[in-house]
Amino acid sequence: MEQELMQQQINQYNHYSHSVGVMMLHLEWKPKYAYKMFKKEDQKNLITACIRRAASLHQIKIIVISVMPEHIHCEVQISLSMSAAMALQYLKGLSAKLFFEHNKKARLRYPKGHLWSRGKFAASVGFVQEERVRNYILNQESHHGNSTL
Repeated sequence: MEQELMQQQINQYNHYSHSVGVMMLHLEWKPKYAYKMFKKEDQKNLITACIRRAASLHQIKIIVISVMPEHIHCEVQISLSMSAAMALQYLKGLSAKLFFEHNKKARLRYPKGHLWSRGKFAASVGFVQEERVRNYILNQESHHGNSTL
């Protein structure tokens, strides 16, 4: 039931003043130096909350997110006026600021306050591929062999 409701909500186009459409992206990025910063559950929960907060402040809708020890995967929906680079800039920039505010010890590893590496991955997702991308993101632990079951 919840899956069907979420699918109906996603498949609806957004209506703006002079445009109609939806832009969904699969995004991925890493912490600087590929440190395994998010191995512990509390760190994983904190960065997830920081990314969600950054997204909500910039009208970026997170469809699904997966935090791995050394990288982040998420599928987002953005307005047609926003680029993928801008969405990543908002998510990476504000989430790093919030993460350092709530985790003072992280500054020992990153004294200059640069949590994320410069690299990034972005791919557009259509309604046809959306389910496939969502399953890929949700199954990251088994994909990387980090299953904790």
